[in-house]
Amino acid sequence: MTETKHEDWIGRVEERTGCLTTELAGMLMGALGHEAAAAPAIEAGAPMPTLWHWAAFPEFVPLGDLGTDGHPRLGRFLPPLSYSRRMWAGGRLRFEGGFAIGETLHKRSEILGIDEKQGATGPMVFVKVGHAIEGKDGQIAEEQDIVYLDIPDTFRAPKKLPLPEAPAFDEPVAVNEARLFRYSAATYNAHRIHYDLPYAREVEKYPALIVHGPMQATLLMEAGLRHTGGAPRAFRFRGVHPMFADEDMRLLGTRGADGALELCTATPSGHQCLQARLEVA
Repeated sequence: MTETKHEDWIGRVEERTGCLTTELAGMLMGALGHEAAAAPAIEAGAPMPTLWHWAAFPEFVPLGDLGTDGHPRLGRFLPPLSYSRRMWAGGRLRFEGGFAIGETLHKRSEILGIDEKQGATGPMVFVKVGHAIEGKDGQIAEEQDIVYLDIPDTFRAPKKLPLPEAPAFDEPVAVNEARLFRYSAATYNAHRIHYDLPYAREVEKYPALIVHGPMQATLLMEAGLRHTGGAPRAFRFRGVHPMFADEDMRLLGTRGADGALELCTATPSGHQCLQARLEVA
């Protein structure tokens, strides 16, 4: 692979149209459902649940254009940096109005920055991607942080952060291979760490399958809106520890002094995995 100059990729733009069809909405409902959450309406024209737009723009590439990890090969829109692992580390979103199931959406994506850092396990590169998603009566301004790093020889767990004290809610969500498969299918995500246990263990050195970060974020969003009753205004999230599929998930929320909801997913054994903050109108 030829050497990649970061500045050559900053400012690169991609534009696409997409749609969350009723079929995709049904697939997401089947992947995200749990006992505390009521099933949303999924017929054409129904309000699209917040963050479900992540399934509206599947990246259709031939099998031969996938890397060994199951991701589309780099160099199409994202820069082909020389690291063996790529993950969605977090993001920030602002909302105006809303979308409907079945409507055509337009997305403009731009690479906003590329930042090299030194992490606890070695060098890493953060690629910041901005997205502007527009529909008939709504729009979303979104930034995604994508991290590139090398796969370590052995798994070294990040520091485990304790759970918030006295949360306003603490809800269990069952995690199993079927849930991970359904979410991968609904979002057209072939990253093998979510469904291929031998690959996850032997190649990427994880002790178990990984629960998708966007799925955790979507479950937290649904719980936060259900408990506040408001409309989403802003949301941000970041992963602080991998969530493994050998334990169930907990959804926790605590009301902040400014009225925002501080959220996190957690393990039954008691540490945070994905942190989020939700502001409602």
